[in-house]
Amino acid sequence: MHPTIFVIFGVTGDLAGRKLLPALVTLYSKKLWPQKFAVIGFSRKSFNREEFREFIRERMKIRPGQFKEEEVKHFLDHLSYEQGLFDDALSYDRLKAKFKEIDDRWGQCSNKLFHLSVPPALYQGILKHISSSGMSVPCADDTGWTRVLIEKPFGDDLMAAKSLDKLLGKLFEEEQIFRIDHYLAKESLQNILAFRFANTMFEPLWRREHIDQVHIKLFERGGPEGRGTFYDSMGALKDVGQNHILQMLALVAMETPRSLGSDDIRRERGRVLTALRSIPGQALEKQVVRGQYIGYTNEKGVSLHSQTETYFRIKSYVDLPRWKGVPFYLESGKGLSETKTEIDIYFKNKSDENHRNILTFRIQPDGGIKIRFYVKTPGYSFKTEPKSFRFSYAESRLDHNIPNDYERLIHDAFSGDQTLFASTEEIMACWKFVMPILERWGSLPLKKYEKGTREV
Repeated sequence: MHPTIFVIFGVTGDLAGRKLLPALVTLYSKKLWPQKFAVIGFSRKSFNREEFREFIRERMKIRPGQFKEEEVKHFLDHLSYEQGLFDDALSYDRLKAKFKEIDDRWGQCSNKLFHLSVPPALYQGILKHISSSGMSVPCADDTGWTRVLIEKPFGDDLMAAKSLDKLLGKLFEEEQIFRIDHYLAKESLQNILAFRFANTMFEPLWRREHIDQVHIKLFERGGPEGRGTFYDSMGALKDVGQNHILQMLALVAMETPRSLGSDDIRRERGRVLTALRSIPGQALEKQVVRGQYIGYTNEKGVSLHSQTETYFRIKSYVDLPRWKGVPFYLESGKGLSETKTEIDIYFKNKSDENHRNILTFRIQPDGGIKIRFYVKTPGYSFKTEPKSFRFSYAESRLDHNIPNDYERLIHDAFSGDQTLFASTEEIMACWKFVMPILERWGSLPLKKYEKGTREV
């Protein structure tokens, strides 16, 4: 594999310590990184080499026995640090000089993978400096690529998303841009496609003639958990609705792609999201609910007078022939009775609505698939009762083989596979569906609910 340099802007932040660096160690331990690689942390804090290594070791919170000690030590040997300011051009010149130093030592030009582990407000400045310093240009001899990983939220409204996308289009080629929605990398979510397209018995039923409704749920028991200031500026709909939940909808509703290549899969996801029916003003109160759990305004970082929603429920429709008239219920919230993410598909039963078959994709926790069906109750009368077929990764002892979302994302970015990354079309379609709701958000009553309940 070609030598690679992985740069983390904002390496001292929470995301890098909690997600990125553990994923990198895991990939290294699985021998999924090239023999020649370097990880460069970029931030404004002052560290010498040893201080930085100790800081990283502590932040990764490696569990006893999780890795061999020599693996961790060898991984840390590949780490270095560049102190700099995100808005200082000279800092990027020093980073570029470090690239040359490493490439000269290796005797060849390396791949460069940049990850922006920073607040979205810093994206445009960092991207411009990467470009103006010449670091966005791949090796002149085509032996090494340059790619950039962008975290969600991709803009905080449609206009900001268009502005960021326009800038990316000027500075990078589309094949260099990897827009992260980490939900797309969850193994149990990818299983939706495998279940649909590998089991031909279900595909004829996957349409409006047989499906009554689809319910997508992302529930959390906790609150903002230390993200109060950020969350209060976003709210539930921007935080998870505009991205995670709509991407789940796209996977359920997409047509069979021409191939399993990234372009074909992303094209079909984008087609679904573009077909989401806008909710007119007169239908807003009938189709949308917003709520806030009692006590939210006492959370750290949250305004005492906050009107930010911690819960939403949307009744939506996809204007494609396959789904004409089928409601997709999109629901998410914090402070609810349980933490789970799942998709319920209700099949029609014209003779008895109380005896509908339900197919459930459980994304987390305990990823798996469940089908509710009915059997005859033993006895002389013809009564039926519900039973379940169930597949669970944990019960099948397959869960230890599942890469976590950031392991998969980094691996695929290194491989150049954009399947699990959002396209421009998908992101713009999501914002176009959400923006009319957000623009009239304040006209909806903010329903209060007790923390730890589902009664909203």
